[in-house]
Amino acid sequence: MKVIVLKDYEAVSEFSFQKLSEKLHENIGKKIVLGLPTGSTPLLFYKKISENELDFENVITFNMDEYVGLDKQNENSFYYFMNQNLYSKVNLKEQNINIPNGMAKDLTKECMDYEEKIKQAGGIDMFFGGVGSNGHIAFNEPYSSFNSVTRVQDLTLKTIKDNSRFFKSLEEVPKKALTVGISTIMSAKELIFMASGENKARAVFEAVKGEVSEACPVTVLQKHENAYLVVDEAAASLLK
Repeated sequence: MKVIVLKDYEAVSEFSFQKLSEKLHENIGKKIVLGLPTGSTPLLFYKKISENELDFENVITFNMDEYVGLDKQNENSFYYFMNQNLYSKVNLKEQNINIPNGMAKDLTKECMDYEEKIKQAGGIDMFFGGVGSNGHIAFNEPYSSFNSVTRVQDLTLKTIKDNSRFFKSLEEVPKKALTVGISTIMSAKELIFMASGENKARAVFEAVKGEVSEACPVTVLQKHENAYLVVDEAAASLLK
């Protein structure tokens, strides 16, 4: 794992944007499979993509997660978020968009099918992600198995509280989500995880200095041969 410490959130977003831009330009005309996150961390990253009109003609996307019980039209669903910030801004083909269906009647089958779709696409070339304040990656909460695959995940109170800023009240935040597993993430050829702000400092410290442990999922990035942890000075404050 390579640790990149940059000045601020803008610099973190620019670094991630440049990594994606380089990948797309190196593979013009070839299929590229991306893993993508939601949340506040990637907002500027997505803005840079749309403003610079990156070519998504041959891109297939797989999103990390989706809330259970929210349909695509719900403003707090991750599909809605992605459509507002990326899908509608680039030339991404609708059939190449993949995101777990939180409204599926059989959630277990939905998760199994999602894993199979990733395999059928040839695996993920570049997986972008954020880091939760408790060290979660995607919705793999602390003590998630490193062998985990796409599944239904109960959300911790910490994560529910962190995400409540997007909802009218704490009670409205879904208590479950569909999420890719840690092994799903680790099977990607390249990982780029971003963290910004002092509230991520403890998780970043553990990711860099801590032991690799399921108690802090982000520490698993230490075991990936081609992973970047890109953080701003605030998120890196405890490393000093």
